Amino acid sequence: MSDFKSLNLLPSIFKAVSSKGYTTPTPIQAQAIPHLLEGSDLLGIAQTGTGKTAAFSLPIIHRIGSIKIKTKPGRVRVLILTPTRELASQIDENIRSYSVGLNIKSSVIFGGVGKRPQVQAIAKGIDIMVATPGRLLDLMNEGHVRYDQLEVFVLDEADRMLDMGFIRDIKKIISKLPKRRQTLLFSATMPDSIASLATSLLNNPKRVEVTPQATTVEKIDQRVNLVDKSNKNHLLKSILEDESIKSVLVFTRTKHGANRVVKHLDKASITAAAIHGNKSQSARERALGSFRSGNLRVLVATDIASRGIDVDHVTHVINFDLPVDAESYVHRIGRTARAGREGVAISFCDDSELKLLRSIEKFIKIRVPVDKEHAFHGVAPSPKEKHLDARPQTRDTKKPGNSQKKPFRGPRRRKTMTKKPAASN
Repeated sequence: MSDFKSLNLLPSIFKAVSSKGYTTPTPIQAQAIPHLLEGSDLLGIAQTGTGKTAAFSLPIIHRIGSIKIKTKPGRVRVLILTPTRELASQIDENIRSYSVGLNIKSSVIFGGVGKRPQVQAIAKGIDIMVATPGRLLDLMNEGHVRYDQLEVFVLDEADRMLDMGFIRDIKKIISKLPKRRQTLLFSATMPDSIASLATSLLNNPKRVEVTPQATTVEKIDQRVNLVDKSNKNHLLKSILEDESIKSVLVFTRTKHGANRVVKHLDKASITAAAIHGNKSQSARERALGSFRSGNLRVLVATDIASRGIDVDHVTHVINFDLPVDAESYVHRIGRTARAGREGVAISFCDDSELKLLRSIEKFIKIRVPVDKEHAFHGVAPSPKEKHLDARPQTRDTKKPGNSQKKPFRGPRRRKTMTKKPAASN
């Protein structure tokens, strides 16, 4: 399939994608869209950055725009379930841009913000709802959402959903959906748990797989920097001092770790912002908006954002901490080399993370090259931290023949328990 025009989408959709500079469908789009236009269920295996969102949203918009049905109050025609607020917002933005001129009502539903505007939007009826499981289930339990008009259900980033512990919420939501519907399931990997879910959820699905399972994007230049933990901040600062590095996404393992990295960079006069679960939704959106627009050069994030950041111009991903889950490594570095571009992924690894590095290499089936050229290669502490080694040692300090006995403080007194007299009946 050579161009979008051959997909026979509505003229307004073709105009919208053309205005965004899309000319040739990506492999996932070329393979998935014809099946979805025919109404088939679909199992899509595709990594991030492959054009997956357009692959399912364009045929959905075509369907809603072609079949004019008034959505009743409290009802929804299409439900798209995603794991994170950032990803939900990104999908909703894309749907709005693709559906210009079609008078399609779309809305995004997630936690961290007030319920009232979301309840009001649902009350009017929503054609396409993009939601995260927790908030959607809350609104369902309160009686705000009904599914008797539902036509299409999309479960996006299914493997990430399970990693984040959403399986129970997902099953509760699915139990309320009509049996007769078109169902789409997308996942970057296909472990047994996802295969089992797909079998129970999909009806004679078409399978589309555009990349081998558990492989990383080929255009990403991967490298690992062996560094003492005390030198990680210094190494990060030295890398970011290179002004030719334009857009950097730094991943930490914890929320507090992300805040500490931002604080250290601020002291070094390097502007950065953190995005994680403890930040308010408005703060997260401001930081992500500044990063997307190019006004913010460095964004520090936890894994909650590893699949929710869809920014084409990310040049570098830096794993300040290696992820505990090897699959998260794939999703993290997939934030760069998007839309046909190339990218760089640098991972910091201290002594305690060597096992994690081996797990990652086993998972991606390649050995990540070690960069020995950086100033902090190895595990020796920097001069500023040498005083840490000067602390008094607590072991191996005894000289031969010189016993160091603790002073005798007398026998220990045992606490005696006095028995209470038995209560009379």
